[in-house]
Amino acid sequence: MKSEVRSPKSEGRKARCGVGQLAIVALGSNLGDCRRNIQRAMGRLEALSDGPPLKSSLWKTTPVDCPPGSRPFVNAVVGLVPRAGETPESLLGKLQVLEKEFGRQPKKVLNEPRPLDLDLIIFGSETRAGKALTLPHPRAHQRRFVLQPLSEIAPNLILPGQKKTVSQLLGELPPAAALTARKLCKPY
Repeated sequence: MKSEVRSPKSEGRKARCGVGQLAIVALGSNLGDCRRNIQRAMGRLEALSDGPPLKSSLWKTTPVDCPPGSRPFVNAVVGLVPRAGETPESLLGKLQVLEKEFGRQPKKVLNEPRPLDLDLIIFGSETRAGKALTLPHPRAHQRRFVLQPLSEIAPNLILPGQKKTVSQLLGELPPAAALTARKLCKPY
């Protein structure tokens, strides 16, 4: 199954990319210089891609399931072409190292503020159901802060286990959720 993938960085350029070729990483930050954290992390993720990554715009979003008083997030997504030999587990390990480099501490409270949060949303059509890794991400299809930026780079992508495209899933979110995301800027 092939899905059309678009990069907002290169106007009018469209690439054909099968779902089996993409790893989608969702980025979030609500601690420190959030916009800069996301832009720097997007730059670092380029080294993990076997080719130019697809990058969404940056979005300011309302915290979901976070402690009271949590600041808004800056969110984005990056589409990577995994390098030969990369596995979901090895990529997850690299994402966790990057989070720590940005100052992420071990969790004390669920969904607490953090300088960088990297979630592996999909790794091609791979599925996992383990304690350390679940693929596809179990709530990605319900979260505007994932679907909104993802719709910029892969509107016709069908997430593993879903029957609808990213754009269709985004369009079906409840109206109240429509007010939770606002575009800030392009990544560069």
